[in-house]
Amino acid sequence: MPDLLMPDSTLVSTIIPVYNRPELVTVAVESVLQQSHANLEVLLVNDGSTDSTAVVLETLRRQDPSRIRVIHQANSGPGAARETGRLQARGAYIQYLDSDDWLLPNKFSDQLAALEAHPECAIAYGTSRLVDGAGQVLANPSRLTSQVQAQLFPALLVDRWWHTHTPLFRRWISDAAGAWPSFRPEDWDLEARMGALGARLIHCGTEVSVQRDHASAERVSRGPSQAYLRDEAQFLPRLYACALLAGVCQQAPEMDHFARWCFMRARDLHGLGEQRLGDQLLRLSDLVWEGRAWKRQTYAVLRSALGPRSAARLAALARA
Repeated sequence: MPDLLMPDSTLVSTIIPVYNRPELVTVAVESVLQQSHANLEVLLVNDGSTDSTAVVLETLRRQDPSRIRVIHQANSGPGAARETGRLQARGAYIQYLDSDDWLLPNKFSDQLAALEAHPECAIAYGTSRLVDGAGQVLANPSRLTSQVQAQLFPALLVDRWWHTHTPLFRRWISDAAGAWPSFRPEDWDLEARMGALGARLIHCGTEVSVQRDHASAERVSRGPSQAYLRDEAQFLPRLYACALLAGVCQQAPEMDHFARWCFMRARDLHGLGEQRLGDQLLRLSDLVWEGRAWKRQTYAVLRSALGPRSAARLAALARA
């Protein structure tokens, strides 16, 4: 175990979880090794791959053994894989990168310079772009990554407004936020905890990374499955608590959006027969909405008359 109390003061540790992506991971690793800031390490966490990924990772390690480490573990999901890498990282800065995305060569230099100029900030970020599987640009900027924001909240109540690779973290904020969770959306949950700690942000002013949009079973954002809805029911109360700790007031417009989100997810869960989880999110929406509970009351009458599944379907039709 490395000495986490004395990390290398200029070393950037890049953590890449990998599961069955032998071709794409090579591009991701090369994008790190091509950084203009050379003091870096790459931690490749093989999350129980069943194809040739393990062989490819070992080949990459042999090509640059001083900067690349490979860690093998049983399949446990991306959150657990990133946590394995975090615990082994030696740098004063932490970069997370998924195996199908890549960094631009200026990323570390620009973001380190921004953090050096703003010691009060814990996180530097820049602009990311979105491309398709063939590399054609779909959006530039992607999400809200070109906008200057001083803190993660309140925008984090509405959407995860950057990508996993967009920010660069000081080691201390990564460690203070704690372990990666096993449930999804694991990255949003971690960043919410950073927001609760009052982490300040600085935009470096340049484009720094690329998100690849392609067909993959691991991309859950294309539509919530039943398993993802269960995870979201666990995540949403935590997101709300983090927002309160970050100082977001109940009257903020982002809180109203969040209440609607909880309400809709409650209906979805009731429609799937997940009574307990749906009721939990209804109570949370009531907490946030305060006096604006008329939708909740109407839905309660429908559920009493029709049953939870029929009420959920009727409410969804009314929204459509």
